Amino acid sequence: MDLSGRIALITGASQGIGRACALALAEAGADLVIGSRNLEKLRQVAAEVEALGRKTLALSLDVSSSDSVQRAVTAALEALGRIDILVNNAAITKDSLVMRMKPQDWDEVLRTNLDGAYHCIRAVLPGMVRQRYGRIINISSVVAQAGNSGQANYIASKAGLIGLTKAVAAEVASRNITVNAVAPGFIATPMTDQLPEGVRQKILSLVPLGRMGTDREVAYGVRFLASDEAAYITGHVLNINGGMYMA
Repeated sequence: MDLSGRIALITGASQGIGRACALALAEAGADLVIGSRNLEKLRQVAAEVEALGRKTLALSLDVSSSDSVQRAVTAALEALGRIDILVNNAAITKDSLVMRMKPQDWDEVLRTNLDGAYHCIRAVLPGMVRQRYGRIINISSVVAQAGNSGQANYIASKAGLIGLTKAVAAEVASRNITVNAVAPGFIATPMTDQLPEGVRQKILSLVPLGRMGTDREVAYGVRFLASDEAAYITGHVLNINGGMYMA
């Protein structure tokens, strides 16, 4: 999977799956624009990418703000000329049972996880349409398909991403732009590191492969969907979950 000459924009790239995607795409030859609200961590990722011999532009980015997204995309285009690949990875959680969930927690999760992907897609599409090439990969979640108590806002946002994926895929296919989603399962990341051990063991009991996935395993799926080898795949949800959910 050779991505030489391609430019990728990855949101939420300062850690976890976003960082792994940045490194995997750079290893395949892509130059990167990486965005996050945590600029200090982001600069560390940029240094790792540059050590691989790839160009990188690290930008402060709040995907919940359309203005922030547009500024980042404009800066990316000025610095690197175009965007070929978009990975919508930025996400947050604010878990609670729905009858106790504060409206602001619902709104904030939806604004970041779902509205953020919309803002980024809308910002990069004009360039992709003009060049008649693009790869958009949205990071969803196994719980968007299987459900889980206490995560109504997160699940609604991630399920919405699947619907957004299919809708945009149908709209832009004639311009040689593919739009797909990746739905990770129980992955070892800073987010899952915060889970109590009892919860961790309960979830692991639901995974036929009997272990947590790694962020690199998710990134390899993203790299495939970003490649020319995946040119005839669009509107698809790639499950990377160890068998936790089988559709």
